[in-house]
Order: sequence, then C-alpha cells, then structure tokens
Amino acid sequence: MSIQQFINKELIFTKLNFNSQRELFHYLYDKAKQGGFVTDDFLSRLTEREKIFPTGLKLGKNNVAIPHTDAECVTKEFIAIATLNTPVLFRLMDNNAEQADVSLVFMLGLNNPHNQLEVLQELVGMIQDGAKVNQLVQSSSREEMYQALNGAALRK
Repeated sequence: MSIQQFINKELIFTKLNFNSQRELFHYLYDKAKQGGFVTDDFLSRLTEREKIFPTGLKLGKNNVAIPHTDAECVTKEFIAIATLNTPVLFRLMDNNAEQADVSLVFMLGLNNPHNQLEVLQELVGMIQDGAKVNQLVQSSSREEMYQALNGAALRK
C-alpha cells in the first residue's frame, strides 16, 4: 500500500493563508465535504481530537501536522494536503505543552484502522526527509506537489 492511493488532486492546496488552526480546519473540511469524503460531524470531531491528541511535529525549518479523526466520519478515504504561506500554530504530538509553527499539513481521512497505521508510518518516513518536506512546502501548484508526492511514493 502507498499513500498515493489516498491522495486526490482536488484535495491538494498550496500557499494558503489562515489566521488560525480553526480557519485551516474549516477550509479543509469544506473542501472534503464538497467532494463527498466526510460526514457533517467530521469538523467537530477533528477539532476535539486535536485538543486531546495534538498532531504537530517539530522538524526544524518546516514543521508538519497530521490531523485526523474517527473512521466513522469518513465516507471516502483521502489525504488532504496543504502548504501554508504563514505557518499556523499546532500543539506538539510528543509534548502537548509546546507548540510549533506548521507550514505543511496532511489531514487524514481514513476509515480502515490498518490503512491508518500504514499511512502514518509512510508519512512519518517521508517527512523525516527534510529535502522532501522542503520540496513539498516550496511547491507552487497542485500539480507540482502531486508530482513531488508521486515521486516520494514511487521511491519507497
């Protein structure tokens, strides 16, 4: 399995601007809802889960977040990806007392627990490559990011 099978071009967004995590979540939820990927309660469940189990990862130059929520909120599996012109604060996964400015977000919508574990493992492997993360953050278009992600999946 590869993360590529869950990436849909219509859910790739580059160079977005938000003032808060809340605005970011609303935007990504709206796009996923329009595409028929999520149920109505996805946004509230995502927001609540993030408060309890934060998903920010401090990686140095470009920090990443991997927000996700319960499988029953997902009607069609997906990974939404967004790069941010102005980073948004996320509490850290490994220390929820700390925060990091995040510039790359992978919002997961997976409804199979086995897929979620495999996707998380593959994503963590990919984001440990600082050059790959920088390439994704620097992508100027949906197509450029899709190609960069496709190359990452093919190299595995």
